[in-house]
Amino acid sequence: MLIAIFSDVHANYDALQPVIDAYRALDPPIEKYVCLGDVVGYGPNPNECCELVRELDATTVVGNHDAAVSGRMNYAYYYDAARNALDWHADRLEEKHHQWLQSLPYREDFEDVAFCHGSPINLEEFEYVFNLQQANELITHWEELSHVTFIGHSHLTKSFSLHPDEGAREIMGPKLEFDDEKKYIVTVGSVGQPRDNDNRACFGVYDSEAKSFEFHRMEYDIRETARKIFESDLSSDFAKRLFFGI
Repeated sequence: MLIAIFSDVHANYDALQPVIDAYRALDPPIEKYVCLGDVVGYGPNPNECCELVRELDATTVVGNHDAAVSGRMNYAYYYDAARNALDWHADRLEEKHHQWLQSLPYREDFEDVAFCHGSPINLEEFEYVFNLQQANELITHWEELSHVTFIGHSHLTKSFSLHPDEGAREIMGPKLEFDDEKKYIVTVGSVGQPRDNDNRACFGVYDSEAKSFEFHRMEYDIRETARKIFESDLSSDFAKRLFFGI
């Protein structure tokens, strides 16, 4: 089975639509869609992005921005621009999308694979896993980990193999293959706000039979997304960073 896995759309409709089109053009076809959260936050089109993800009937887990906008967490400690963006989204989000975000689980499992927004431990804390120290800390929870855990949150493409004797090791794409003797944390990157110095939308495909995952990148109309942000009450920094992939 080919499973489309994407994350951190962040209300960037102009990135999400071409990514979905690319998924639909794949041969053999995608059989399952998974969104790892943060459909909203930062960008100019929260309603349109919620609608697109829901139309896919994607298995979706809640991200921290989704939780904040839908009233599931206190975000008073976020920095001003992010907090203001969350307020802006919460005010504009249609009620049906509010209810959808409120209903999303923190984790979903499929066969020997887990899907969550941040670390699979302490799910409601949305902890990051983007360096070796954080990855090594997960080995103490070996029995709780699925064979492969797909996450988002950092907007990076950092991935790690885990083994009780070998510790954590960083593994590099664009294609990852998974050994039965190890466990893995795979960060799938961001559709709507990449931060790995590549401004193209990032998304991936998991092959459940081959036990492999492949990253894909796609250019999109960054200028159009930036224009919408500049014309809104959102921070202009959210537009500027899109051009640099940071």
